[in-house]
Amino acid sequence: LYAKSGLVPFPAGNTGLQTAGWSNREIATLGDLRGLKIRIAGLGAEVVARLGAVPVNVAGAEIFDALKSGRIDASEWLGPANDLAFGLFRVAKYCYFPGWQEPGSTIECVVNERAWNALPDDLKAIVETCCRAANDAMLADFTVANMRALATLRDEHGVEFRRLPDSVLAALRQESDAVLEAVAARDPFARRVHDAWSAFRDEVRGWHAISEVPYYQASGAPAGTARGA
Repeated sequence: LYAKSGLVPFPAGNTGLQTAGWSNREIATLGDLRGLKIRIAGLGAEVVARLGAVPVNVAGAEIFDALKSGRIDASEWLGPANDLAFGLFRVAKYCYFPGWQEPGSTIECVVNERAWNALPDDLKAIVETCCRAANDAMLADFTVANMRALATLRDEHGVEFRRLPDSVLAALRQESDAVLEAVAARDPFARRVHDAWSAFRDEVRGWHAISEVPYYQASGAPAGTARGA
């Protein structure tokens, strides 16, 4: 995909799993999404619109004021660390999880293809290694920052972290699949990406079912709560 534009991409950062976002309206049933004015963009906006919500295009720097004024009822942003810095806990009552719309944001280092091809192999290896290191370091930094900010928001500011109801998550999953399938149907390359991603997701679930998930359960982490997340 990048080659068409003469570019060579490298993953060089990731924010990790995000939250579903903040809301001044309680989301207890699927019906609570109807008419919900939510700041969300991209494919996520298409998904919630199918369920009756009203996506609103709001720049990140304007989220606080938009929530405070009532211009929007809810907003997805990032995770506890960034949300704490933005002061969103001052203008929204609930913070919902999991971040169904954005399980991770990849930051990229993009290099001009001609410049890349002109580099000797040792410098190419340095670029690749540095990008890998930056990718791992950012994910580690966000994990620790979000861990600490979660405690601050919950214990010092009394934020209610709530898991989205199973019925809502099921509907979001169903509509997400439909939106992604529609994108794949429109473009051969999108179809290649979608099918490869879907196959990997299904395979890795089998491994996580006997590794990550039972480890958390065996370690005594409570299920379905922010404290055990």
